[in-house]
Parts: sequence; C-alpha cells; structure tokens
Amino acid sequence: MQVLSKINKQSSFFASLISVIMGLLVGGVMMILAGYNPIQAYIALFQSAFLQPFDIGETIRSITPLILTGLAVGLAFRTGLFNIGVEGQFIIGQLAAVIVAIKLDLPPVLHAIVAVIAGALGGALWAFLPGYLKAKRGVHEVITTIMMNFIALYLSNLAVTEWLTEGADKTKNVPESASLHWSFLSQMFDGSSVHFGIFIAIVAAIFMYYLLWKTTTGYQLRAVGFNPHASEYAGMNVSRNIVLSMMISGIFAGLAGASELLGTSGYQSIQASYTGIGFDGIAVSLLGGNTPFGIVLSASLFGILTYGGSNMEFVAGVPREVIRVVFAAIIFFVAANIVRWASQRRKKKKVKESNEKAVKSGD
Repeated sequence: MQVLSKINKQSSFFASLISVIMGLLVGGVMMILAGYNPIQAYIALFQSAFLQPFDIGETIRSITPLILTGLAVGLAFRTGLFNIGVEGQFIIGQLAAVIVAIKLDLPPVLHAIVAVIAGALGGALWAFLPGYLKAKRGVHEVITTIMMNFIALYLSNLAVTEWLTEGADKTKNVPESASLHWSFLSQMFDGSSVHFGIFIAIVAAIFMYYLLWKTTTGYQLRAVGFNPHASEYAGMNVSRNIVLSMMISGIFAGLAGASELLGTSGYQSIQASYTGIGFDGIAVSLLGGNTPFGIVLSASLFGILTYGGSNMEFVAGVPREVIRVVFAAIIFFVAANIVRWASQRRKKKKVKESNEKAVKSGD
C-alpha cells in the first residue's frame, strides 16, 4: 500500500508539473500571436519575484492568502465537499477581524491574536450554515455556498457604510496593536509588505496534514467524504463530520481574510465585486492535488505569477491578463487529466502491440 501511495503521489506531481509547463506554453503562444516576446516576458516575470529582497517579500505576501484559501478548498475536497464559498468566508473573515481591530482596545500582540481568531471564527460560522443544510436537509453545498458569497459581499459593504463608518467607502486603518505587518519582518525584506500571515499559513498547512492523516477525527472526515453510507454503517456520525469539515474549511478561509486585512490592506473597503482570492484557492488546491504540501507549492507558483505579472507588463509590455490565461490553461490541463489520458493511451498501445506479437508468434 505504501508503494502504491508513493507511486500515486509521484504521478500526481508529474501531472501537475506537466500541466504547469503546458500552461506556460499556451501563454507563450498567445504572446507570440499578439506580437510580444514570450521569453523576455517570462524572464521579467521570474526575475521580479527573486532578484531583490523587496520583491521576495512581496511575492511571499502574495503567496500567503493563496495557501490558506487553497487549504480551505483542499480540506473540503478531501472530505467529499465542494466549498465554493471560500470567497464569502474570506470576506467575513476580513469583516470580523476589522471589527475587533477597530472596536476593541487591547495590548499589542494580544490585539492581533484576538483579531485573527475573530476572523477564523467568522469564516467558520459562515461555513456552518451550508454544512448544516447539507447534513440535515441534503441541500448541495455548491448552491448554498455560492449564495452565501453574495450575502457576505453585500453584508460587508453594509457594515462598512452603516456601522463602521459614517457613510464612507472604507474604514479607518487598523491600529498598530492589531496589525500583522511587523516592522522587523518588513525590514528583513527591504520594506516590503510581507507580514506574519505567512507563518499562520504554514502552521495551518501542518495542522491540515496532522488532522487528516494522523488523527481519528481526520480519518472519519475522509471516510465520510469517500462513502457516507458505509461510514454511517460503521457507526460514524455523518452529519457531525460534514458540519465539522465545512467549519474547519471556513476557519482556513477566515484566517486568509484576517491575515490579508491585518497584514496587507489594513482596512476594509466597499467592494463592487469579489476579491478573487477565494476562487483562486480552487485552482491552487486542484494543482496541488488537495494535499497540504502540494497546495503550498502551487500557491507559491501562483503567487510568483501574480506578483511577477505586474513587472512583466512593465518590462515586456505584456498585459497582466495573460497571466490569468496561464492560470486557466494550467487548471484546464489538470482538470482534463491530459497527462493521465496520454499515459493510459500509451499503455493500451503497448498492450495491443504485445498481444499482436503474441498472436503472430503463435501462428
């Protein structure tokens, strides 16, 4: 079993790697057709992410929320759920964090901790209702979580204009005591916007691994996702595990929202549309094979492409929308299982050739 698991992991990693390469090639072809130089563009993209301490810090800052939203989607996938509501849970996490940051007067560090916890709880509570409806009423979580996204967006806007401000389009900046943008960490990366959220993201990835593969609760969560009827027959509480899975997923999304607000933006503003970070988490999770380590790697790639895209536009003149095309192409190749399909076709061809040889030798 361990050998088979190792082979599956290696094949999944290989498939993801090939999908990334193919996605970059698709982006390169589009650049050529549009009259741009793809080599120059990609060199500018990756140079901007690694050459200077400031750029490295900004890249890490871009990676941070993607890890957490990717973990939110990945945990749900692993337990048989499709949490499309990560975007809404992300927004509610931001809202809960900014409320605590602005309304409470607490000592430094403690203020930040309480605000982060509030964001996590906000995301968990926002994920509770879809989980409860799935467990008790059989309502599909895709429908409910999508609807909850809209509610989260407009609820946040209403709270900003009617409660947190006097009709303004954004709140005041969070106080220094609640900020995750600590000066010593920023100074290490030449004044960049890198913040403590990256450590929260890494701890969350470790927690997900330990929970799902090293605890009885994690085994039950995965078992219920794989076959709820067999799990119920085995004595597991299916409804409880569905709700628990959605809430833990919501915690990760809420942490993403809290860390992004307390570490990057520093305030909550009226949003005309979604941030997109929650939906990017779906792509991150798919590319990472819904595993914590894979999600960290895929989030790193997406973060590099996101931050480097701006430099690619500045140096090579290539619109940053091309990077979104690369994202889409990568996910298309992952979802389509192109590598696995090609491998299976090759195996079938070899089997057919060997059978034909056997028939000929028999004649």
